[in-house]
Amino acid sequence: MPATGTASVKSGSATPRNRWPRTPVGRTLLFAAGLFALTLVSALLGDVSIPASIVLGTIAHHLTGGAFPADPCAGTSVSRTECGVYQTIVWANYIPQVLLGVLVGAALGISGAALQGTFRNPLADPYLLGLSSGAAFGAALLFVFRIGLQEAQLTLPLFAFAGSLLSGGVVLLAARSPRSSVTTLLLTGVAMSSFFSALLILTLLYNPNGNLQVSFWLLGGLEGATWTQVGIVFAGAVIPGAILALYGRSLNLLQLGSDVAQSLGVDARRTRVRIMLLASIATASAVAFAGVIGFVGLVAPHVVRRVAGFDYRVVLTGAAIVGATFVLGARDLALVFFPGIEVPVGVPMAFAGALFFLYLLYRRPAGPGEGGGW
Repeated sequence: MPATGTASVKSGSATPRNRWPRTPVGRTLLFAAGLFALTLVSALLGDVSIPASIVLGTIAHHLTGGAFPADPCAGTSVSRTECGVYQTIVWANYIPQVLLGVLVGAALGISGAALQGTFRNPLADPYLLGLSSGAAFGAALLFVFRIGLQEAQLTLPLFAFAGSLLSGGVVLLAARSPRSSVTTLLLTGVAMSSFFSALLILTLLYNPNGNLQVSFWLLGGLEGATWTQVGIVFAGAVIPGAILALYGRSLNLLQLGSDVAQSLGVDARRTRVRIMLLASIATASAVAFAGVIGFVGLVAPHVVRRVAGFDYRVVLTGAAIVGATFVLGARDLALVFFPGIEVPVGVPMAFAGALFFLYLLYRRPAGPGEGGGW
């Protein structure tokens, strides 16, 4: 009888686990399905309340070249003129915002996972290399000195991208040094972040009028997204991110140490330089068009590792999906809880990301030498 009772307990406890995919690939696909569902929900949310049937009909209308449905507003009481306005808002405003959020979140997520694997440090993130500080300095130059401010849609991303790559380039130069180490690269990134933060403060002191504009941009946002921006971010962020996804095996070997990776055919120094370059380009592209959105690249890889394991062939792709989900979720929360108010995506992301990261940190089992209190 006791044996039977034990068996029944085991079978009962195993039942809830069967609802969750057992393989890492299956769990990644579940993440992808969740992102697809959230993308559809996000397309329904915006500053203007539009019936869901018109939103979904407009999307299908454009994707099929107008074949189906021929009239997205058929069967509704919406007038022809109002229907045209709704379609313009959905396709020219809502959809670019949603797609930009997906691309930016994916770029930050996969860059964070790649850098954590490169530095073998779970606290590494895309802004570790001083990319955000460099981008902020570039944006400050635009606002303070009013350089091409009339064409800010083009010049602002250009200045921010240049500032990000300038900071990342210094770290890449340090990585090419024969004496470079993981610790040296980490400290170089911290130094560049402090250096550009000081330049930012000096620039704003020169002309405080640009302070408000720079501060709002630093909070991150998807407002004003266009199809042109989506295309540029796709080329500048997704293509490097897709190449990063191919480095899963190399990152797995790097976790064993540089010497072991070298003996197994992976050039540790060259691999680190390439990954840092790709991550810098992807992050700089995302920051240039969406501003600074924190915690995405830091938290997303942790979520994937807790759910799907430590294989970087899965972690990289999963972090991209989870990062995109985080950014879209932050946008939706801002629209639901603060209707009619333009809340930057970085604000809810900072709240949620900080709390979630603390949860992950204190739920993590204590490692050797970490337990026992003070």
